Amino acid sequence: MKRIILASVAAFALAGVTVLTGPSFGRSGDDDAAIVEGKLPVGYRDWRLISVAHEEGSLNDLRAVLGNDVAIKAYRDNTLPFPDGAIVARLAWRYLPSEENNKVFGRPQSFVAGPPVNGVQFMVKDSRKYAATGGWGFVQFNDGKPADEAGRGACFGCHEPAIARDFVFTRYAP
Repeated sequence: MKRIILASVAAFALAGVTVLTGPSFGRSGDDDAAIVEGKLPVGYRDWRLISVAHEEGSLNDLRAVLGNDVAIKAYRDNTLPFPDGAIVARLAWRYLPSEENNKVFGRPQSFVAGPPVNGVQFMVKDSRKYAATGGWGFVQFNDGKPADEAGRGACFGCHEPAIARDFVFTRYAP
């Protein structure tokens, strides 16, 4: 009887350790490999929020910028350059006035997220693999599929002016 109880306790302890040390959302290893292989990382929508933005002009979108655990730690610790394994995701939606909300407020003032635009974009930090683009790989997914290579190369040119912040525009909004 003692052996059964001891074996049960050992099994539960091992299961607990496995759960605590197993993969979590936002952990880099599997996520960056998935992105490079042309797959959206599982659970990326559960990553932590870094910031939001409204881009005007021809973009006219609302953006949510998310980060995996490595990116969030770097942001919180104010670590530059970002460490390898950091992944930043950008989700964007059309910026639309909300007639429903404006009726409540009695004047035009409310805007909401409309349909998604420009897919989901990722920046993956790997200083060796992406040395030619400041240590960052840029990938965009449209309808769950990776965009063509030409579309990816355009990202770095826009990010070059942010070299002082390791090519990342978004500042952390705690």
